[in-house]
Formats: sequence, structure tokens, C-alpha cells
Amino acid sequence: MWGFALTEYKIAAIPGDGIGTEVVSAGVEVMNALAERENSFVFHVDHFNWGGEYYKQHGLMMPEDGRDQIKDHNAILFGSAGHPDIPDHITLWGLRLAICQPFDQYANVRPTRVLPGITSPLRSVNNGELDWVIVRENSEGEYAGVGGRAHQGSPLETATDVSIFTRSGVERIMRFAFKLARSRPRKLLTVVTKSNAQRHAMVMWDEIAEGVAKEFSDVTWDKMLVDAMTMRMVTNPKSIDTIVATNLHADILSDLAAALAGSLGIAPTANLNPEREFPSMFEPIHGSAFDITGKGIANPIGTFWSSVMLLEHLGEQAAATRLMSAIERVTADPQFHTPDLGGNARTDEVTQAVIDAIRGTNI
Repeated sequence: MWGFALTEYKIAAIPGDGIGTEVVSAGVEVMNALAERENSFVFHVDHFNWGGEYYKQHGLMMPEDGRDQIKDHNAILFGSAGHPDIPDHITLWGLRLAICQPFDQYANVRPTRVLPGITSPLRSVNNGELDWVIVRENSEGEYAGVGGRAHQGSPLETATDVSIFTRSGVERIMRFAFKLARSRPRKLLTVVTKSNAQRHAMVMWDEIAEGVAKEFSDVTWDKMLVDAMTMRMVTNPKSIDTIVATNLHADILSDLAAALAGSLGIAPTANLNPEREFPSMFEPIHGSAFDITGKGIANPIGTFWSSVMLLEHLGEQAAATRLMSAIERVTADPQFHTPDLGGNARTDEVTQAVIDAIRGTNI
């Protein structure tokens, strides 16, 4: 009997802090079970203990050559950054952004759906009636890192954070968002802005959107001010499909979207380098959640869904579909709802249920 070679993927697993260690461990367990079920690829997972505890020992969130250690991996599975003993700007800029920005992961993609068995806080929304993708510009804007402080501690102290937008940066995220909208059934895109008050960069954002839109005549698009968009997400969710917004605006809108879908614990993220010059990074958006760390009740669904996006990025669509089906079978059963969803299930119980669904799924 002729044998065949399995496709091999190198995955960098970076749990980070808090419940990140718990959900990434669960994610790796599920991905290995999926690889065993598919029997066409295998994961080689390298674990990196970077984060707050590493910082306490070394004064850095990750080693100086950290990016060199992971640059040749096919993808990165990330947990969370944030430690109660370390200022947030150090944990964020020292680890997550220290990977995202140099690896030019400029497209942050956050799908939102009300999964089976989960209730949205929106009374009028049922399963299937809220299905969004938020595209967040992930390298510029308010998180560009430009600014500083002067005269610290004095009455004259001044602090600035300068929002930076470049034409090339806005054009590429806008084009990415239009392409994504085109690939979805409704072919509908909403461009979120704040050009009434921010009359320079946001006006350029609007102008670039109008120019790029001419390349996508099959995509219907509209424009919304970010404050009005929050109201539209709550009062008219069915009118929304794909959204593109700046780094700060999309960061806030995507947390609102996750809450409207039932819980931050289920929400996934892909930090993409679409040109594939660097590895892309996949993570749940729930943060380190130190208040529940070590209790075994963290919701791993956000990590599992992020793993679906990782598989899609690798081109393993059949495996991604199988994993998403397994996730939906598990969320449909209230006995596997963790406390954030109003249940009593534990992380390991949800993980095992998803593995069981993978092994029993016929797609």
C-alpha cells in the first residue's frame, strides 16, 4: 500500500498571561485532535513562555531575539497579554504589539455571530440574524506609538498620543475590507469614520474609501460615524455585514460586537499579514482575566474559533469547517456553557466535548 506524506505545520504557541495559559493549552489539544482526525497534516507546536512572569525575571516581555525565534513558523496561536503587577502599556507594547507591528499584521479580522445555544442580549436577534465581520486597521492610527510626555510630575506636564494615518496604510486596509465584503454573500460594507470632528486624517480616510470603492462596483457600501455606528449595532443589527474601521474605533466596536453575540469568551481574532511575508497570529479577544485564572472556568471557545481562522489561513478549509461544526454542536448544548454564558461547565469539559464532536463529526 502506497503511503503519503503529511503536510507539516510549525505553530508558535504563546500563552501569555492569566487564562491565556489555560485556553492556549486547550486550543493546542483540540488542534492536535483535529489533525489526528483529518490524517492529512500534523502540527509541530513550539511553546514560548513569554509574558508577565518572563518580564519579572528578565525585564522584558519577550527576549530581544523573540521575533527571530518565531518568524519561520506557519502561524502563531496567542493567548493574552496583561498582568496585574505590570502596567498595561508595558505588557501590550512589550509582547502583542511587539509581534503585530514588526510582522506587519495590518489586518485584524474579527467575525461575530450568535452561535447555536447562546442568547444575545439583543431581544430581537436570533441565531443567524447577527453575522458580522469587523476589519480593524492594525498598524496605524491611534496605536501607532507616536507621542511622548514632557515635564513629568510638574503642573506643566504634557502628554501626547499622535494618531498617524498614511495613504498606503489606509488604502491597503480599505482594499482588504472591500475584497472580504465581496467574498461574503451580502457583499455589503460599512466604512466607519469620525470625519465630522477629526477633519484631517478621517477626511482622508473617507476620500480613500470613495476611491477604492470604484474598484468594487459589485460591493454595496455606506459610511457611518463611529458614535452612530454603536447605536446601529444595537438597534438595527440585521443591516450590518462587513465593517472596516480604524485601530481604535474597531477595537471598541469589536468588544461591543462580542458582547452582543453573547460573551467576550467566544470571540476570535486573526492578525493577518495578507502578503504572507511574516506569520499571522490568532487569538481570542477576552484578555488575561486574572479574576478567574486558575479556576478552570475560562471559556475556550474564542480560542477554538481563532483556531478555525488559523486553519483557514493555512488553506485547510475542510478541517476548519469540521472544527467550526464541532464548536457549534457543543455551544448548542447548555451543559457545556461556562460561567460567562450563564452555565457551570469547566474549561476541560468544553475542550473534551469539542474533541468528542471532532471525532464523531461526518462532514
